[in-house]
Amino acid sequence: MTAGAVSRETSAGRGDLQRNRTKPAGAVFPGNGTRYRPTVPRCGTSAAVIPPGGDHALPSGRAQTAAGVRARAYMEAPATPSGDDGTADGVDRRPRHATAPSRAQASWDALLIRRTMAEIAPLADKVTSYFYALLFVRHPELRPLFPPAMDTQRDRLLRALLTAAEHIDNTPVLVDYLRNLGRGHRKYGTQPEHYPAVGACLIGALSAYATHTWNPQTEAAWGRVYATISQVMIQAAETDGRDAPPWWHAEVVTHDLRTPDVAVITLRPDQPYPYLAGQYASVETPWWPRVWRHYSFASAPRADGLLTFHVRAVPAGWVSHALVHRARPGDVVRLGPPVGSMSVDHATDSGLLCLGGGTGIAPIKAMVEEVAEHGTRRPVEVFYGARNDHDLYDIDTLLRLRQAHPWISVRSVIDREDCHLHDAVRASGPWRDYDAYLSGPPDMIRSGVSVLQALGVPAPRIRHDPVEDLVVTGS
Repeated sequence: MTAGAVSRETSAGRGDLQRNRTKPAGAVFPGNGTRYRPTVPRCGTSAAVIPPGGDHALPSGRAQTAAGVRARAYMEAPATPSGDDGTADGVDRRPRHATAPSRAQASWDALLIRRTMAEIAPLADKVTSYFYALLFVRHPELRPLFPPAMDTQRDRLLRALLTAAEHIDNTPVLVDYLRNLGRGHRKYGTQPEHYPAVGACLIGALSAYATHTWNPQTEAAWGRVYATISQVMIQAAETDGRDAPPWWHAEVVTHDLRTPDVAVITLRPDQPYPYLAGQYASVETPWWPRVWRHYSFASAPRADGLLTFHVRAVPAGWVSHALVHRARPGDVVRLGPPVGSMSVDHATDSGLLCLGGGTGIAPIKAMVEEVAEHGTRRPVEVFYGARNDHDLYDIDTLLRLRQAHPWISVRSVIDREDCHLHDAVRASGPWRDYDAYLSGPPDMIRSGVSVLQALGVPAPRIRHDPVEDLVVTGS
């Protein structure tokens, strides 16, 4: 999952924001649960902390807030025909009434969006700090929805924007990504009326820093794109709300410390929790409210409904340290909805090539269990990478699976200067006809994908969790 350190909010203008960057942690638009309310320090939320006047003051007055006002109009006004210059006068924010833009319009918007993202990339910290300052000063009532420390939150906002910009012309990928965001944001308490405020402040921050590429056409493109993003997310949240709660309470049933910094934790959710082997969920502990971190399920769905996670305590990891060193049976945590598309395709009998590094072996084991329970005999090749013998904390479980199912192969690979996990994969094979699954540190996944593609495995058959989520997993 993620973590951060409590930092004082120092909302200020562009100059001060650079020096006093807020440090977040959470998702693109987080919120606060209501079932328990631990006392946490609140960061500053009033305009009293803003230096008066000068270049460091937040925008004020009609001229300085024009972009934000126009952006709000894009989110709130009913849809109207675009003008001759290609800019839209307004966009309906209700998904069921939205009119999809033409392919040419979408491609032109994508070009303008990417130009903006390319310009602000070197100024990412300043832009995101400025955005949150605008949001918390204009809408202080939204501050309690966010975690007390904002380090990871800042990074996630930018990653979400970059992901959306990258896939803006790939509708299936973008919609799937945004639907997951919309469903996940329910646990933060996000409401449809929050989206226009966020969009106005986002466009205000972009217009302040994208000085070379910003113009009325760019602003209109961002208005249309943000309206579409918010519509998809709102609709996904509404749909999810008909069948599932925004979060689940789960009691710690067992806590097995396998190594000094790795624990295998089993939870009992307070109501049925449907998921697929290979997926992951966000977890919040009672010791760090509003700080959520991602962990993969370490077992296939069980008849008794119990859930298992592998957690490694990482340096400065609030949530991971709490789960490994503080949690005990009887403690209660909260779970967000299951996410992730790294699941087994049972419609094919292709072999499975599974690469797991460290606690990344958790979803690999879950998928292998599911294949075994499904009853189909198909080749399963597991490569379990670790830094030393000590880190092969779950090798016995995998060896028992191999003993019960001879078509499962398990190889442990200790990382050495002359031999790495991918070297062992390269030396075996061929793998062209296998579906590949990778789970572990981001560097391992990136290099693993490159190796597998070089070995002839088609890209669509290589599956892994989003690397941007893995950056904060386990912290």
